[in-house]
Amino acid sequence: MSGRIVLFGATGYTGGLVLSSLLQRGMRPLLAGRNVDALARLAREHAGLEIAAADAGDPESIRRLLEQGDVLISTVGPFERFGPGVAEAAVQAGARYIDTTGEVGFVRTLQERFGSRAEETGAVLLPAFGYDYVPGILAGALAAQQAGDAGRKLDVGYFTSGSLRPGLSHGTRSTLRDGLFLPAVRFSNGRLIEVRTAADVHDFPVIGTRRGHKTGLLVPGTEVLFLPVAFPQLDSVSVYNGWFSPFSRAMSLMSAASSAVAQSPRGRRVMEKLSSPIVGKPGGPDSARRAKTRTQVVATVKGTDGELLSAVQLTGPNVYTLTGELIAWGAEQLRDRQDLAPGVASPLSAFGLASLTRGCADAGLVPVDRHQP
Repeated sequence: MSGRIVLFGATGYTGGLVLSSLLQRGMRPLLAGRNVDALARLAREHAGLEIAAADAGDPESIRRLLEQGDVLISTVGPFERFGPGVAEAAVQAGARYIDTTGEVGFVRTLQERFGSRAEETGAVLLPAFGYDYVPGILAGALAAQQAGDAGRKLDVGYFTSGSLRPGLSHGTRSTLRDGLFLPAVRFSNGRLIEVRTAADVHDFPVIGTRRGHKTGLLVPGTEVLFLPVAFPQLDSVSVYNGWFSPFSRAMSLMSAASSAVAQSPRGRRVMEKLSSPIVGKPGGPDSARRAKTRTQVVATVKGTDGELLSAVQLTGPNVYTLTGELIAWGAEQLRDRQDLAPGVASPLSAFGLASLTRGCADAGLVPVDRHQP
């Protein structure tokens, strides 16, 4: 079964990067979205790609585009708001779905609302298959495999080399701002718990840094949903972001205050208004600016006594470039592979560790050599 690839949200910043990566792999997707004029201009730039009108607010318009075996790529967020209807259209069609979400709550919604139905229709749902959160899942899986059955506590940290401050997209700024008001989910003592985002900080050994380590803030991540299933010996999984590593501890203290203010609707409105300049205008960094930063992801596993058993570091291209490459590779796999089990899948359950490692390497995300502890 090999169907068409439908790119929903092609005229957006992330959609444009995904389109570029798809074309480089020789795929010619159908471009779908609300603005038909913008789609037509984009299609003309790429030798007449097929286009179709579709609106996240009208899931039936998306459902009409899809047939069983088609691959639907969704880049339209916020996913908590626009995503459920898009995913449901894929489920109803028995299609294969992949998205760029970084919203862990949305992934849990897919599991709860559409998991069983997808198994019935033959649909495959593969959410969060970009920078959020494939690098951490791969690094975490490699570290857990190296640690073996003695591994109990897994921590994943996302970092960059080079400054991201002048090179964040509108969508990323919005997600960072909104994330201050949402809880983080971590896996602790064998169960999922919700805690305040940035409630904790953690130091990671990072190769290629002057100090030899970087600090990250506790954040949501789908690693906590998927890695304990793949590695049941793990008692704890937490995810951290250290994009602004030198300020992590100060930001953790600030988040406590902002979270307290945002508990009331009025306080939330005030915080959103004050932070609106941070979000900025639509769009994101161009290729020249993206080339100035690289992805660093570190996973460590400790035993019951706190001894470090394994540490894995991956490095790759800029976060946005990497997302485009990963989505394109994942969409190609969804189109061509016949052995995928229906339902809501993780990168590991869909493709297996060996295939995922090769696919990430194909996207430019590779392990850094380090001496194991």
